[in-house]
Amino acid sequence: DKDDFSEAEKAAQRLAMSVGYRGAGTVEYLYKPETKGFYFLELNPRLQVEHPVTEGITGVNVPALQLQIGMGIPLERVPDI
Repeated sequence: DKDDFSEAEKAAQRLAMSVGYRGAGTVEYLYKPETKGFYFLELNPRLQVEHPVTEGITGVNVPALQLQIGMGIPLERVPDI
């Protein structure tokens, strides 16, 4: 469900901001469709082997984005975001 995905995405952003994380990474959840609940599993401050799935869903080149962030380019200046 698109609304559930949006809520999980917002929760991931809040999590990253609350710990001061800045960079590309992965927040993993367990999703329970019966209750539409999502439950935090882990935050990985690196790309994972599954990053092509994220790229397919978002249309964003994740390794390129990671390099841009490392170069100090703010997300709001990255055209794909």
